[in-house]
Amino acid sequence: MPELPEVETVARDLRPLITGATIVDATTLWGRTLRGITPDAFADGVAGRKIEAVGRRGKQLVIELSDGAFLTVHLKMTGQLFVVRQGGREDPYVRLVLALEDGREIRFRDIRKFGKIGLYGVHDADPFAAVGPEPLSEAFTVRAFRRRLRARKGRLKPLLLDQTFVAGVGNIYADEALWAARLHPLRTARTLRPADERRLWVAIRRVLAEAVIRRGSSIDDYTAPEGDGEMQEHLAVYQRTGEPCLRDRHPIRRIVVGGRATHFCSWCQRLPAADRAGARAILRTVSYPGRRAVPDRTRRAAATRQAAATRRAAARASARG
Repeated sequence: MPELPEVETVARDLRPLITGATIVDATTLWGRTLRGITPDAFADGVAGRKIEAVGRRGKQLVIELSDGAFLTVHLKMTGQLFVVRQGGREDPYVRLVLALEDGREIRFRDIRKFGKIGLYGVHDADPFAAVGPEPLSEAFTVRAFRRRLRARKGRLKPLLLDQTFVAGVGNIYADEALWAARLHPLRTARTLRPADERRLWVAIRRVLAEAVIRRGSSIDDYTAPEGDGEMQEHLAVYQRTGEPCLRDRHPIRRIVVGGRATHFCSWCQRLPAADRAGARAILRTVSYPGRRAVPDRTRRAAATRQAAATRRAAARASARG
């Protein structure tokens, strides 16, 4: 699922393309794409509104409209946004179309149909009321991070995935930040020392900032209006099970935490003794292929990446018409 860097890239690509454009109509081709509104009500609500800004909150795109209304777009696993001329090539995976006054249209493409689009007015409840702070904002200081961290007792990996704790961090960048901070994903927040807290704060911000610069990670179906990301070529642990750690050459290991694949180096991300007893059951499931199995796993991963790249190329070709 696209995380903060990927959604930020989509927002930055869309901003010069659609800011100032006026929506004249909306066609919903998969009703469940809409969040809490009917297709007719959605079309009536957006028609005639000008797009005033394009931004992001957490993992969702925010498109600000005239008169205080705004759209939220949650890409989920396979959501993609393209701006194309009207009357272009038909695409069976397009779920919603916003027709623009200038003859173009914004297409929401979503193979697996998990994505969601919402429309909110000035009198509606804030859909982001429960979302945590933005980790790249100036307000997200190490002091603010420590205050939030010390109010929690859970394990670090699930904590970083909790969108009420901090916005926009998902599976990829949680693993990367914990590796960069040399902290085990099963370590509990209560065992962190001040130096550990600062390292984690620095790592979260550095990893996310780098990923934004590199346009995110195009691992599966994620692509942006102006093309793929490249952060997937620079990941230290995510999906590198069995490969050598970039710091100490020990093999990267994989466990499942809260239903999410989690990657780490057991040598440089040591688990404190105080947390070992509680983590024993999860650690029994640790896996990493032996040296002979790594080439096979690498070939399978390469085939999977190639299949995803082919899907992304097909999506861009469809958008070009």
